[in-house]
Amino acid sequence: MFVLREPQQLQILYESLEESIPESLKVYGALFHIRNKNPFNLEVLVDAWPEYQTVVIRPQKEEMKDDLDYYTNTYHIFTKAPDKLEEVLACPQVINWEQAFQIQGCQESLGEAIQKVAASKSVQVDYLRTVLFVFEKPTLEASSGDKMDLMKLLKIPKVLEDKRKETFQNIFLDVSHARLVNEHWELGKNEKSLKYVERCLQNFAGFGVLSSEGKPISWFLTEQSCEIRMGYTFPKYQGQGHMWQMGCHSIAYFFSKKIPFYIHVAEDKEKSHQALLSFGFKNALCGWHQWKCTPKRYC
Repeated sequence: MFVLREPQQLQILYESLEESIPESLKVYGALFHIRNKNPFNLEVLVDAWPEYQTVVIRPQKEEMKDDLDYYTNTYHIFTKAPDKLEEVLACPQVINWEQAFQIQGCQESLGEAIQKVAASKSVQVDYLRTVLFVFEKPTLEASSGDKMDLMKLLKIPKVLEDKRKETFQNIFLDVSHARLVNEHWELGKNEKSLKYVERCLQNFAGFGVLSSEGKPISWFLTEQSCEIRMGYTFPKYQGQGHMWQMGCHSIAYFFSKKIPFYIHVAEDKEKSHQALLSFGFKNALCGWHQWKCTPKRYC
């Protein structure tokens, strides 16, 4: 595998991966941030250049100091040749199978190679599949009125506004909100996840809504692969359009900064699926996939 470092190489790869969206989204999104200050200190590996088949994005070695930190030890993978992926994954210079880590991607076909290599190395794999949603960008003419047109298109439905009994303010989250986010994140609620949330809030956009009392009641974050994650609304305020309100705020922001974005949702959360479809997202049939890999000695 070769490490790509030159800005021109990264630009060529970025443009190439765009042609494979949504299957390439995890790698594409991570590469966006690598080309823009690279706050998570990630690196890009390809099996060949420029005619690559597989791309692996991972933290640089000095980042993966904690053998039990799944949040930091995250690999994003895209391949055009799943039948050749096993050889790539088995290489210790590509994946450190001695520590706990996770692989995320938008191709179910990654799974066979991951499972085979993991079995050969006595590593337990916990697999998670969810529904991937990507936004269908509206056709807007390039003008100063774009933002206004977009906000009109995404206006909160009146049926949701009518359920509100107070005024709610949009905010950008900061690191002071990390503990609150972590406490309500289904995949968090521990000290390692708290450090990860803090790092995300220090480097990427997080969006929230404040009650009239000035307390956050709904929020979501973005992370190192440009994915929207960790969304939550307190039960008292659910069904009142707060995620919709943040969606309007965030999408205007993403478009203005030309940041790619997408979201995954558990398969059994039908109400969330319908809300995202109503908002303008579409179900990407490739799905969102995560393989959590743990050496047997840590199980």
